[in-house]
Amino acid sequence: MANSALRYRHFIPVVATLPFLLSVAFAFATATAHTPINISLGASLTPNTATNSSWLSPSGVFAFGFYQRDHGYAVGVFLPRTPRKIPVWTSNRDHPPVPINSTLRFTTDGRLVLQSAEAQETSVAILTDFAVSASMLDTGNFVLYNSRRDVIWQTFDSPTDTLLAGQHLSAGQQLFSSASESDQSTGIFRLNMQKDGNLVQYPVDTPDTASYAYWEAGTGGAGDNVTLYLDNDGFLYLLNTTGKYLKNITTSRGPPKEGMFYLMRIDTDGIFRLYSYNATPDLSEIWRSSEDKCSPKGLCGLNGFCAMNDQIAECKCLPGFVPVNQGNWTSGCERNFSAESCTRMDAATGYTTPAVSNTVWEDAAYAVLTFSTNEECQKACLQDCNCEAVIYEEQSCRKQRLPLRYGRRDLSNANVLFIKVGETGSKENGTNGFMPEGKKRPSQRDILVAIASSTAFALVTLAVSGFIVYRYRVRLYEVLPKEGSSRMIENISPRSFTYEELKRVTKDFAQEIGKGAFGTVYKGTLLNSLEDVAVKKLEKVSSDGESEFQTEVKIIGRTHHRSLVQLLGYCLDGADRLLVYEYMSNGSLADLLFTPEKQPCWDEKMGIARNIARGLLYLHEECKTQIIHCDIKPQNILIDECRQAKISDFGLSKLLKPDQTNTMTGIRGTRGYVAPEWHKNLPVTVKADVYSFGIVLLEIICCRRSVDWSLPDDEAILEEWVYSCFLARELEKLVNDESIDRRQLERLVKVALWCILEEPSLRPSMRKVLLMLEGTVDIPMPPCPTSFLSAI
Repeated sequence: MANSALRYRHFIPVVATLPFLLSVAFAFATATAHTPINISLGASLTPNTATNSSWLSPSGVFAFGFYQRDHGYAVGVFLPRTPRKIPVWTSNRDHPPVPINSTLRFTTDGRLVLQSAEAQETSVAILTDFAVSASMLDTGNFVLYNSRRDVIWQTFDSPTDTLLAGQHLSAGQQLFSSASESDQSTGIFRLNMQKDGNLVQYPVDTPDTASYAYWEAGTGGAGDNVTLYLDNDGFLYLLNTTGKYLKNITTSRGPPKEGMFYLMRIDTDGIFRLYSYNATPDLSEIWRSSEDKCSPKGLCGLNGFCAMNDQIAECKCLPGFVPVNQGNWTSGCERNFSAESCTRMDAATGYTTPAVSNTVWEDAAYAVLTFSTNEECQKACLQDCNCEAVIYEEQSCRKQRLPLRYGRRDLSNANVLFIKVGETGSKENGTNGFMPEGKKRPSQRDILVAIASSTAFALVTLAVSGFIVYRYRVRLYEVLPKEGSSRMIENISPRSFTYEELKRVTKDFAQEIGKGAFGTVYKGTLLNSLEDVAVKKLEKVSSDGESEFQTEVKIIGRTHHRSLVQLLGYCLDGADRLLVYEYMSNGSLADLLFTPEKQPCWDEKMGIARNIARGLLYLHEECKTQIIHCDIKPQNILIDECRQAKISDFGLSKLLKPDQTNTMTGIRGTRGYVAPEWHKNLPVTVKADVYSFGIVLLEIICCRRSVDWSLPDDEAILEEWVYSCFLARELEKLVNDESIDRRQLERLVKVALWCILEEPSLRPSMRKVLLMLEGTVDIPMPPCPTSFLSAI
């Protein structure tokens, strides 16, 4: 405390003398800077020449002139040594790019204009006096002088999206983000140095009120004429009219370093950042206003919302909506169906109300009602033809009209948004009678012609395909017996076996030790080393041919990790496909968990969970070719003689036929463990394995199956029972061991609940899962899984 007070007493005179220190620093910088280069009247620049497209500052760090913008050029100040020639100020930023035959002229009568090939002129600088010279300074400021050498115009007075060291953002001034990295026109975010002394970020075209702000410095009421100032040492702070320090926005970077430049920019994603630059290839970020990349309001446009996925901001459309412009989320989302008017249909007919949980939006409700359940709230919206969405939270039902704005995922918000969507089905037009706007209903003749054409095309395709398949199979069975049985797959460590060798190894496949979706497993003993092995005889293997099978076996053979079952060999003999693995003497995790006398102790459970996580992390991120397992379950986790868990059957889904459905539901995986995205025909990523791991982790914790209908109804589905116990703070019901550390139990349950969230982007990566299991990172409170909402 005494040290803090001492530091504070020493700081008071520094603050009081800050204007003097600034003037000394400025004088020092001025004395040591290179001598400015004068640009005389009559000088001109053109974008199509390497040596005459810009005027450089004495050090060459900054340049004023033409830089490339989209498919044309713009005039501004930029960093010529960076690969993208990063602009820090742009003239007439909302004008379209100029063509290559344009000319920038410092005319003989003292004007700075941009001239087209047709001699049409656009002013770059609005002057109140005649200019006689200009300079591009090492500060990044481009200035015009009159005959008395007074500065009559400078780029520092009208910043666009960037503030440079030594530059002020005065009260009433704003920085506006650019539309994109390649388009410096005005974007959708602004940083406002308000006249009340507060520095605030807003979306564009919004009033300066707190409900639209998404970041502020917290200096409201500090008085008029507060200024944002970036010092030469990278210290960004607010000053009042006397130059007194008000608030430190960033931390000081120490004394100025020779050759180091700083700039502050409001980026296209709405976050303003501080960068350093010292002739390195590009800017280096050293500070940002927010770590939450979804905090800028409007990042995902109308009817879209932002969700964080492992520190990456992802934009998503509401159900029933698609992006207006794929690849440009600021354009937002539009309906993928045509809504009927109230006069043409019953308001509650032909619509559903899918749910989107834990999101926040602009509060623009036109009616607020009170209901005890969300079903009543949904019904009220369906019966109101003016209602297009409704937000339900704690009995409050807020009716909304489209478009919805400023959507973002907020796990601390327990509300549910229900969006009214036109049902899609098998009725005419494929949209329950809704014709897409601008489309005409096809005539009966058009339909008959289309059917006839499709039938003829299908018959021709079938005939050609049959001929190709026949020729291919004849060649396959001629070649494989001659070459496949005795040849080693190149550049792969597993050994090649013949089918006859494996028959001897397994004593004619006498001892079956397992059977699953991929085939049957037999125990065997290698004749030369007497080593026990597990031989998996694959069923319904893809008939794509020898080379495809070789490729997949190479991938599996090159994966080596202590938490993966090692592939020792293979057999590619005619139509037979077999794989030889190391033998795991303690069977599968299912044998351990679901056999009362074999159940592991708590420490063993922790070790098993971490080993599975390490194996999945390796498959997802660390091996040369990323592998999604697709079928994580206790039967595919094997236990060695030291009771260490190892993942088996990784990569095998690529070897199966597309119609493989043994213990599967038309999808890859086993019922009860598959992620929701499989059922929704959504793209499947590594997050599908994360979901399956979460279910397995719950089974490890509780030593029971994920679905057990012999138990009471409220306990039959494991994840629902665990979540209810978690909410009621009754986790002791999940385990029979009273000696278990409750904090460890709660940690594992929270990890599992995060893994089984319905939204894939909300699930953690396996790297983060492992960190959470090891206790090296904090675990936030998991949100309610969407699948449980109907029960709430």
